[in-house]
Amino acid sequence: MSREFTKVGVVGLGTMGAGIAEVFARNGIDVVAVEIDDDAINRGKEHLTKSTERAVNRGKLAADDAEALHSRISYSTDLADLAECQLVVEAVPEHMDLKKEILSALDGVVGPDAILATNTSSLPVTEIAVATANPKRVVGMHFFNPAPVLQFVEVIKTVVTADDVFEDVKALAERIDKKPVVVGDRAGFIANALLFGYLNHAVSMYEGKYATREDLDAAMRFGCGYPMGPLALLDLIGLDTAYEILDTMYKQGRDRLHAPRPIIKQMVSAGLLGRKSGRGFYTYAAPASSEVVPDAQTPSGGAPEGVTLRDVKTVGVIGSGTMATGIVEVFAKAGYPVTVIARGQDKIDGIMASIGKSLAKAVERGRMDQITADDTAARVSGATDRSALKDCDLVLEAIAEDLAIKQDLFTDLDAICKPGAILATTTSSLPIIDLAKVTSRPGDVIGMHFFNPAQVMKLVEVVSTVATDADVIATTVELSKKVGKVPVQCGDRSGFIVNALLFPYLNDAIKMLEAHYATADEIDVAMKTGCGLPMGPFELLDVVGLDVSLAIERELYLEFREPGFAPAPLLEHMVQAGYLGRKTKKGFRTYA
Repeated sequence: MSREFTKVGVVGLGTMGAGIAEVFARNGIDVVAVEIDDDAINRGKEHLTKSTERAVNRGKLAADDAEALHSRISYSTDLADLAECQLVVEAVPEHMDLKKEILSALDGVVGPDAILATNTSSLPVTEIAVATANPKRVVGMHFFNPAPVLQFVEVIKTVVTADDVFEDVKALAERIDKKPVVVGDRAGFIANALLFGYLNHAVSMYEGKYATREDLDAAMRFGCGYPMGPLALLDLIGLDTAYEILDTMYKQGRDRLHAPRPIIKQMVSAGLLGRKSGRGFYTYAAPASSEVVPDAQTPSGGAPEGVTLRDVKTVGVIGSGTMATGIVEVFAKAGYPVTVIARGQDKIDGIMASIGKSLAKAVERGRMDQITADDTAARVSGATDRSALKDCDLVLEAIAEDLAIKQDLFTDLDAICKPGAILATTTSSLPIIDLAKVTSRPGDVIGMHFFNPAQVMKLVEVVSTVATDADVIATTVELSKKVGKVPVQCGDRSGFIVNALLFPYLNDAIKMLEAHYATADEIDVAMKTGCGLPMGPFELLDVVGLDVSLAIERELYLEFREPGFAPAPLLEHMVQAGYLGRKTKKGFRTYA
């Protein structure tokens, strides 16, 4: 059968429930919104009013349409008022007993053909369904927050859900301008199963004092283009909700990576729930406010007390690849004289030509005038002999990711460079201490990991070893700011921040595909439209290269010995078959 949905019910008017009611009403469907009491109804109305006012102010909703939207929503504290609804969606807190109680009560209220849906993000839909007399009409309809903005909807089909029920719900989701994907009843479904492992890992970095909350969030925003950092996102979701989701996922899958980090439970017990309580990983101006205010953890922004910055006036760069060329351009644009070292004059000429072409484009697009472009180009000089670096204040290498080759280079730099010069590497995977130890000045050695393309990407990971001097760290952070980058600090361990958070998530996506739970297209849609990520995991894997991804996964597994980090067998097999992504025209997708 094909149902006509003219009236739907929403039970629960928190942020999510109010958003769901708004979505239906925006699309011309009458809504009966039910809450436990009048105070809760008023809070729900306030959520709706703020959301629609925001949309009107941003030009995304006409004032007349907003008024019509509100007129389609009626409010009640009595479930009996849902009797005429063809669909009822519950959006109450993530507590199994509460959800079962509500659906059991609804079972006796709505008509025999009505559909009952749960917006649970983690609880077993089957267990909720069997609390009713007719579990065949129960389905999961998982919206994402904020529901009026995010397009993705997971339609969760249980082993007893009737085919016409999930087909009708999927069609309804398309009617209200969402992108639905039908999935089975597994903890976390698609998006949360991938998202919360990543969030939990970020919490472990914070809990272990590997990086600050600000640096963790900045790393993923500026290194991966994520709309929010992991800790800010957890504050938005609510730490109590996050704990329930992780705990449910762990109980179902027994994956240690989903076991909630102890600090999450401690913060929930202390009432530090995130934005809704006014305090979580960050402190907010008021409960439910999005305005972050300074607290005891807020960094000062300057050099640590008692640390004097080193004077960096000239820079040396070693390498002739894309990354080295980009770094040379970054420093030259920022006003630093740069000496670039390459293996031959042809390589130097190639670097100069690439920078000249880039500067010409900037002039053509009005981003730079010709005089500035000429001055920038004039700051770059090339040489084939490393001795040309003897007077540089900072030398940064961007050569092949081979430890033996880099160690030979650092041995040479130790002999060539003047005392007090900072010796930096832009390695993305090798232990920096292994480069520092071949020099007589390990305190001067640091990681300065740019992201490709260096001219565009804002992030620089400043990676210190156990031997790096405090003034070297502070100077490198300040220098990164001066060249227009966003520096984040972390210690010398595999993956640093970005790769250590990114690649286990990508590996989990491959495992999900390998288990035939969802297709690559469905998983990519889930993460792009449900979580607002710039690329889906399989798009990104094909861009990065499956061989590169496998090498990083192996490094992470060897470093942390975490079973969940072991590369997915499917990734191993695809690399063995030569399916490396875009560069071989075949990876998780085939390219022309």
